[in-house]
Order: sequence, then C-alpha cells, then structure tokens
Amino acid sequence: MVEPDERLARWTQRVAADADDPVRWEQLAPGPSVAAVASRISSVPRPFLDERVQLPALAADVLGRTGATQLSCLEYAGDAEVRLGAAIGLWVLASDELVGPLEPPLVAANPEAARALAIDALALRVASASDPLDWLADDTRREEAARTLLLWSGRLPAGEDAETARSMLAAIDSLAQNRALNEAYAEHRHRAEVARRLAEARAKEAAARYTRE
Repeated sequence: MVEPDERLARWTQRVAADADDPVRWEQLAPGPSVAAVASRISSVPRPFLDERVQLPALAADVLGRTGATQLSCLEYAGDAEVRLGAAIGLWVLASDELVGPLEPPLVAANPEAARALAIDALALRVASASDPLDWLADDTRREEAARTLLLWSGRLPAGEDAETARSMLAAIDSLAQNRALNEAYAEHRHRAEVARRLAEARAKEAAARYTRE
C-alpha cells in the first residue's frame, strides 16, 4: 500500500495551487448540480469496483490511450484506494454514454486534460484522507467527492457562486479535518512551491544568458 503522504506529495507536483485558490474558483464555468454528480457516484456499477479490473486498462477505455497517459495516479495503480478512487471518477465520466449526459456537461474546456486532472484529484488527494468506499455509503463523503470532481473538471456546481461553492467544499474537506495529514500536505505544498520558484528563476537566468550571448 502506498502511504497517503506519498500520494499527497505527488498531487502537489501535479497542480500549482490547490482547492483553496480563489483564482481557480473564479475561472469555473457553470456545471451540473452536486446532487446529480453525487447520484452518479452512488450508482457506480460493480465491474468498476472489481479489484481484478486493472486501472490502466479501465482508464484507457474511458479516457482513451492518450488521455490515460495524463493520469499521474497510474503510478500507484496497484494501491487499492488509488484504484478505487480513480475507478469511481472514471465511472462518472463513462456514465454520460451509459446513463445519459449530465446537464451542463461535467467537463468544461480542454476536456482531455480536465478529465485526467479530476480523476487524479479523487485518486491522489481525496482518497488519501477518505476511504473511497465511504463515498458510496456516507452522504458527506460522497458530497466531498462530487464537489472535488466538479472543481477539477472546471465546473461550478449549479445554483452556487464561486464563494459559496468554495466554502461548502472547505467545510467538508476530509484532508483539512485530518490534522496530521494536513500538516504533512502543507509541507509538501511549501516544498513544491519552492521548487517551482527555483525552476522559474533558473529558466529566467538561462534565457537572460542566452540573449546576452
């Protein structure tokens, strides 16, 4: 089993800013309701939950081979919680064809990248602090998964403005409620931000050197 701390470290490498970034919320397009997405989560078919189904194959079926290559969570495909969290998200995406499209569609602009990012958010971030099986049985945990899926798909829940949606997710964020994991996560984010700034500084220095030469 991959430690939650390691999965969270990978997530911080995946995104420049997390769910508390107000700029991201202001950029969201109107999407389906939390209830509609949560309903899809609660109705995930048994084959998607079957541990014998390999995550890379399932991801390729739903996202296509090119889309699947953008999933960071495939690095931990052998981890039960990562596999299950990703599989539930993949079912919500696949359900458009099997059940009927959500209105508005779940994924906004640049669908290939948005789908992969949303699946990684569930598999690496949420599943690190909340057992994906709880998303099926517990209303609050299912709402958290639905709101997370909407956010990282680039969608604002129907009937909510950015400030409301942001505060609603923050109130039920299982990672924030787990003090030990949250402290480790904050440290990972700090290190990732320092690494990004160093990389940007080196790139600027290299560009300046090139122009001088």
